[in-house]
Amino acid sequence: MRFQSSSRLYAAVSSLLWPAIFCAGLVGSYFAFNSQMHLLWFNVVYFSVVVTIALFERLMPYEETWLDPDGETFNNIAHTLLSKGAVQIAAAIGASFPMAVATVAQPFLSHKADIWPEQWPMAVQVVLGLVIAELGLYLAHRLAHEHLSLWRFHALHHSVERLWVINTGRFHIVDSLFKIALSQIPLYLLGAPLPVFLWIGAVTAFIGLLTHCNIDVRTGPLDWILSTPRLHRWHHSKLLAEGNTNYGENLVIWDQILGTYHNPPRPSSTDIGITGKVADSFLAQIVQPFSKTGRKQIIGKKPKELILKEEQAAKAAAARQRNDAPIRKSS
Repeated sequence: MRFQSSSRLYAAVSSLLWPAIFCAGLVGSYFAFNSQMHLLWFNVVYFSVVVTIALFERLMPYEETWLDPDGETFNNIAHTLLSKGAVQIAAAIGASFPMAVATVAQPFLSHKADIWPEQWPMAVQVVLGLVIAELGLYLAHRLAHEHLSLWRFHALHHSVERLWVINTGRFHIVDSLFKIALSQIPLYLLGAPLPVFLWIGAVTAFIGLLTHCNIDVRTGPLDWILSTPRLHRWHHSKLLAEGNTNYGENLVIWDQILGTYHNPPRPSSTDIGITGKVADSFLAQIVQPFSKTGRKQIIGKKPKELILKEEQAAKAAAARQRNDAPIRKSS
């Protein structure tokens, strides 16, 4: 069964689905965090969101060909479980690791220097924490694209040729630890309380699922604030001018400030992947970045047609800049 893309119902669902799923996840998290076993119940909520997204990927896919199996489902789930450091229920448990770290480490690492504004409403504290953590996530992500020593680990995430809910957590363990360190350590040092970590973990979990979803959603103004599927598809593009943009994981505030925001007025890219090649099996993918031969395979060589596309994209961008530049009157 598929929705008719020309119907009014389709248009309404397409516009409302992203915020509806995101808000439902946060509401479920609220009840989970107020229970005696908040991590367990959060994972129940998380798994329910995964199932919901998977259902709508079949009902209204953004890209039909991404519904076809690619032989990577086992590897995707295995990487989700390992990179997030939890061994619990299915791929959903991947989001638990930052929360588990916060639960155990936060009482020991935080201090009472009164730097963190604990008197502020929790919602405001969470927004502040998101902005601070997002800078660390942005830097870690951008560095992973700009330095081959880090790209060899991050390339695993970009090696997929289709985006869907199950490969959301496809990260190398080194890549995940680097991102967690840069995003969470500043919050520990500032003395952020445990609930801030839990809520940031929840927001990151649900936005992560939604950025990777293969659903034809219309996010409109949300594209200027949050990381959305539309923005993230550009980030996965094979063209460097498109792929080296939109580094934000939850918010795109740092992309906006630092000039890496990319959202042209046309359908976002479905030509995704990398020019190199990652190993086929899960264990081989883990060890590949550590060998000289493996690094060469990951980096690969650009095919001529891709080089030509990048040159054309660069010329088009330069032409747009010239057209947008203000006309100066001669004196």
